[in-house]
Amino acid sequence: MLIFLYGKDTYRMKKKLKEITVHYQKIHKSGLNLRVFDCQKLSDKSFFNNFKDEISQISMFKEKKLAIIINSFSNASFKNNFLKEKEKFLKSNDIILFYEQGEINKKDELFKILKENAKCQEFKPLLGRKLINWTKKEIEKEGAKIDQKALEKLCEYIGNDLWRMANEIKKLISFCQKREIKVKDVEILVKPKIETDIFKTIDAISQKNKKYALELLHKHLKEGDSPLYLLAMINYQFKNILIVKDLIEKHQPYNLILKKSGLHPFVAKKSYFQSQQFSFSELKKIYRYIFQVDFNIKTGQINPELALDLLISKI
Repeated sequence: MLIFLYGKDTYRMKKKLKEITVHYQKIHKSGLNLRVFDCQKLSDKSFFNNFKDEISQISMFKEKKLAIIINSFSNASFKNNFLKEKEKFLKSNDIILFYEQGEINKKDELFKILKENAKCQEFKPLLGRKLINWTKKEIEKEGAKIDQKALEKLCEYIGNDLWRMANEIKKLISFCQKREIKVKDVEILVKPKIETDIFKTIDAISQKNKKYALELLHKHLKEGDSPLYLLAMINYQFKNILIVKDLIEKHQPYNLILKKSGLHPFVAKKSYFQSQQFSFSELKKIYRYIFQVDFNIKTGQINPELALDLLISKI
């Protein structure tokens, strides 16, 4: 039997792998027939030979074997050999589990074979309502409760980094003890992945209100934010606006723009409305100018604070 776990959401993917291995170990208690083969840690030749030998050997305990293959798509030799002998593995009574993190070429021959013959599960990054629902369930599993607004704020702050989300959930539950988690708890304990205050500065820039944008910028500096951090955030958001504007120029409907941009729903929505204030050519010029300012700061050609002032003035 073939199992294929793949995708960018490594947190849920790893939990699924653990669930499968724990279930296997409950049934097959000897512990001698569970093997993990990592393509990146073994040479091309030894990987396939070791794997094939393990699958071919008869178990002395009459147990099914579980062979977990990691990073196989990066090993050309393994893929070629597996495809040559695929019929043998497709008919095997043992469990062969392919575990592949990240992006996979859907045209890859191994991918096609696994999609057709394996029990497949893709782990896409959670967005929008799916992220909110998942987070709520994780909190409830710990016997805790969270206010709806606090839940939305938590998801807005963390995004779909579930490794970090799991840690922040533990921190919030420990802090709140047995009471419900509130918005204030999230604001006190959780540092936003996307510093939402920077959107006010971008809003001011997009509305051509340079005076207010400069006031906000200097407020950030006064509060201790570094000029390079602020420039990185401005660069980040204008890149998002450019991505969204490109999709608008291609006449994509709003719902598809939210999906195709790959951005967090909150960021995508903000970027969509901010993009209305600029032409596509203006955005490209701004993005190039931000790159030049970053280069000038890092090479010591200009004072960072002055560079930011000039950037806002020029935009």
